[in-house]
Amino acid sequence: MFKLIVIAVLVAILAALASALVSLFRHDANPERMAKALTVRVALSLGLFALLLIGMATGLISPHGV
Repeated sequence: MFKLIVIAVLVAILAALASALVSLFRHDANPERMAKALTVRVALSLGLFALLLIGMATGLISPHGV
């Protein structure tokens, strides 16, 4: 279940990045829309990082150590 959530967040990050790219290349480029999409991407990335840290702290995931 945890891995599915992580994958869903990664897909959402890619979708926000694609949305910003589409907004950049449109003829009627709206800089506010692009900035909002990039803000969403950064927020999702920070949320994913926090989710991974919580997962490691609770034992849901374990890092591969050498």
